[in-house]
Amino acid sequence: MSATIDEKALQLRVAEIIIAELKLQDITAETFDPDLDLVDEIGIDSMDLATIVLVLQDEYAVKIDEDDYTKLRTIGLIAGYIQERLQAKA
Repeated sequence: MSATIDEKALQLRVAEIIIAELKLQDITAETFDPDLDLVDEIGIDSMDLATIVLVLQDEYAVKIDEDDYTKLRTIGLIAGYIQERLQAKA
């Protein structure tokens, strides 16, 4: 079985998780810009990111190293990171 997930679907799911965890309003997964900087433009802090990472790790059964948190600044980057981890497990 291939562990590859459609990138657009993965980005949408990551956006849904971020929206739910941060309780963002007036935005949907479909309208969430995958290139929006989550730290600079949304204002998420390290605690928010840690919570999001825990949800992603549970959902996709991947390990996200704490040293890599700084790389996870956009939905697109997060989706790409998860995709790499899933492919490495395959």
